[in-house]
Amino acid sequence: MIHDLVAAVYKGGYRIELEFDDGERGVVDFARYVQRGGVFERLSDLEFFRGFSINQELGALTWRDEIDIAPETLYAEATGRGLPEWMEPEGTDTADHHLHAGPQDGSRF
Repeated sequence: MIHDLVAAVYKGGYRIELEFDDGERGVVDFARYVQRGGVFERLSDLEFFRGFSINQELGALTWRDEIDIAPETLYAEATGRGLPEWMEPEGTDTADHHLHAGPQDGSRF
């Protein structure tokens, strides 16, 4: 089941506290996303990073409609529960994977 993001609060640096529709919450440090570069390079600008919002339609965290991170990825990061099985390549353990980036065209996984 995908749990939508319902609240997000900036906590300093590259950390954001996330709350989901099932009441689960956790703080995610997005510094690892910044280190990945590519589409995430824009997040290195803290002013841009602090300009995040929640896309209500997708339940995802977004930055000015340029970058979004899917709710299932955020949920896995915030709760430590791992990604849904359907997101894992065959033959892998969900506990072994973190930080899956969504496509750059704005669509969901």
